[in-house]
Amino acid sequence: MAESVTIARPYAEALFRAAKESGNLAKWSEQIALLGQVAANPEARAAVGDPNVAAPQLVDLFRSACGTAVGTELANFIQLLSNNDRLGLLPEIAGLYESYKQAEEGTKQAEIVSAFPIDDNQVKALVPQLEAVFKTKLEAAVSVDPTLIGGIKVIVGDQMLDASVRGKLDAMATALNN
Repeated sequence: MAESVTIARPYAEALFRAAKESGNLAKWSEQIALLGQVAANPEARAAVGDPNVAAPQLVDLFRSACGTAVGTELANFIQLLSNNDRLGLLPEIAGLYESYKQAEEGTKQAEIVSAFPIDDNQVKALVPQLEAVFKTKLEAAVSVDPTLIGGIKVIVGDQMLDASVRGKLDAMATALNN
């Protein structure tokens, strides 16, 4: 895993510099995320790893899968990755690009895990409160984990805020055992 990220890093950095120079960080972010999703697809992974599939066929596969959503610059980027047998690194490149973009914008990714589904209005009301706690601008991704019983757990980088019933029960069990 670490090796693929190491190989992907120069590509992500070059892509980020090009996006920054063009002034379209958000647009390129959407496009590279789409490319990463296509590359993560099991069928695309199989095609990338198949020695019988030629590089031009892989480029055509990725271009057709993305349609008009990917601009000329990223179409050229697909060609470059194909020529260097690096199309399989697109998910890592997309992740690194997104981290560079967030660092540039001063934001961090927050993973909000809830015991029950949360609608968009609740997330919009919750994010400013979490930004005050974590002292940074946050982009929230929400998931549901019924094992929490109630409440939420928020993960931002290496920090965690556990306001779940499961977390409180675990803390009480630890206190009782000590």
